[in-house]
Amino acid sequence: MNSDRKHERGSGLVARRDLLVAGLGFTAASFFPTSAGAQSAQNPTTILKSPKGKRKLGSLEVSALGLGCMSMAGGFYDPRQDKGEMVRLIRTAVDRGVTFFDTAEVYGPFVSEEYVGEALAPMRNQVVIASKFGFEFPNGQRGGRNSRPEHIRQAIEGSLRRLKTDWIDLYYLHRVDPNVPVEDVAGTVKDLIKAGKVKHFGVSEAAPQTIRRAHAVQPITALQTEYSLIERVAENGILSTCEELGIGFVPWGPVHRGFLTGRFDANSRFDRSDRRSAVPSFTPDALKANMAILDLVRDWAKRKGVTPAQFSLAWLLAQKPWIVPIPGTTKLSHLEENLGAVTVDLSSNELSQIRAALSKIKVQGVRAPESAQTDQ
Repeated sequence: MNSDRKHERGSGLVARRDLLVAGLGFTAASFFPTSAGAQSAQNPTTILKSPKGKRKLGSLEVSALGLGCMSMAGGFYDPRQDKGEMVRLIRTAVDRGVTFFDTAEVYGPFVSEEYVGEALAPMRNQVVIASKFGFEFPNGQRGGRNSRPEHIRQAIEGSLRRLKTDWIDLYYLHRVDPNVPVEDVAGTVKDLIKAGKVKHFGVSEAAPQTIRRAHAVQPITALQTEYSLIERVAENGILSTCEELGIGFVPWGPVHRGFLTGRFDANSRFDRSDRRSAVPSFTPDALKANMAILDLVRDWAKRKGVTPAQFSLAWLLAQKPWIVPIPGTTKLSHLEENLGAVTVDLSSNELSQIRAALSKIKVQGVRAPESAQTDQ
């Protein structure tokens, strides 16, 4: 799709997919081991350990990388994608070893769930489907937050129908509703688990105290919150809360809306149809300031012999063994590239060097550290 190169840098930049083909010379099948014998040897000082390409979110085993299915529905960064093409892409991801697929009723709305349901129905028992609730849809359009128990019970029925399944493996509260006690939300999902309609409970963009309150009613399997080399607010009490409570962490925006792939430069601009036009880290001043992060990513990617996207995902994977990023894409080439991150080894010494370099860069347009203590 031409939109994928719409804002890329000029001729001086090798696009990430071109680097993948020209410089790396391998396929996703080689990145994503499916047996112990297929896994590459690992440096003993490497933090990233992913036997068989699997990780655990609480007790829920999933592939080390998931597939985010938001952008397939359109309305965020690109137009809605052809259903047939997206079904094929999702099924190809399964063939490549991906077992974790992330969607939500609000994506489209409803379109992403329909695509995921159509794609995964033939292999439902082989995969983990995560979806989300928490909004209302007057006249089929996204409205405000609504997590009242009766609305959740209504939402699950619609999601089950669109996903062509009898259960949802991981059902997230998409955003905390300030008008509904989170204990009521957790209790409602607990009832859905007892009824066999949901297997695991998740929350998204919740503050530590909210996480604790919900977890006390129904154990939380995973928290989904933005986290990347640029957006690190989760390090201010959120990740430590997850670790204490045994909750897995699912970063959305792991390559920061494409920025960490090297797709944009300081002169990139976005029209109003592109959600980045309203994101503070994509203003002209922020883009200029944040090039220092991208330079760091490019330097380390070159050292490791991988693409910037692969390095950025590998850095996340190396932070904790219970972190499972869900990069989204509508392109097979990007899917295959992303999966290469699981075999990138980063030693403890390398991670310390990266962290030291990051500490010297002032990033613009990101969340304030104290925002971690507030539901988003």
